[in-house]
Amino acid sequence: MWKVIRRLILIVLIIAICITAYIVFSGYSMYKEAVSESSLENKINEIQAQEDYIKLQEIPKIYQDAVVAVEDHRFRDHDGIDYIATARAVVANLVDGELSQGGSTITQQLAKNLYFTQEKRFTRKVAELFVAFDLEKNYSKDDILELYINTIYYGQGYYGLVAACDGFYKKYPTELTDYEATYLAGIPNAPSIYSSTRHTELAKQRHKQVLNAMVKYGYLTQEEADKIYNEK
Repeated sequence: MWKVIRRLILIVLIIAICITAYIVFSGYSMYKEAVSESSLENKINEIQAQEDYIKLQEIPKIYQDAVVAVEDHRFRDHDGIDYIATARAVVANLVDGELSQGGSTITQQLAKNLYFTQEKRFTRKVAELFVAFDLEKNYSKDDILELYINTIYYGQGYYGLVAACDGFYKKYPTELTDYEATYLAGIPNAPSIYSSTRHTELAKQRHKQVLNAMVKYGYLTQEEADKIYNEK
C-alpha cells in the first residue's frame, strides 16, 4: 500500500516539475522575444522622452510614499520580487485555481507596463520576472519608482501622473493637495472602479485603505491621516 502511495507521490512530483519547467521556459522565451524587439534601454528612453514625463523630484513626497505604502511597502528592500507576497499569492492562486492574485512588486508592475498585456497567464508572470531582474540590475530604486509613476494607468484614458492630475484636477502634480495626492495613489489598483464618478463610495473606501497603509508603515500618524481624509 505504502509503495503505491510513494509511487503516486513521485509521479505527481515529476508532473509538477515538468509543468513548472515548461512554464519557466515559455516565460523566458516570451521575455527574450520582447527584449529582442525593443531593448529595455530603448523602451525607457522612449518613455523619458515623452512630453508629459515628470521627474521624481517634482512628484510630491506624500504621493510617492502613498504609492509605496499601498502597492509595495517592501519596495526599498527587495530585489524586484517580494517573496513573502509572492508566496501568499501562490497559495491563494492554488486555492482559486487561477491567477486571482499577483503579489506583484512595483518593479514587476513596471515590467508589465513596459512590455506585456494585462492578461493573467503564468508564462507572462515569468517573463515579467526576468524584465524585473533586468530593471533592478540596471536602474536605481528611484529610477524604477519614477518610471512606474509615469506609466501607470489611472482610468478614463489617463496614463502617467501628469495626465491624471490634469484630467482629474486640472493641475500639475506639484500643485496637488495631500488629499488629492493620496486619493490618486489608490486609483491604479482598479482604475475602472476608483476613477469613475459612479463608484464614489468604493473610491472613498480605497482612499481610506491608502491612508491606513501609510499609517501602518510609518509614513503618517493616525491624526495626520484623519486630517487628510476629512479635507474638502
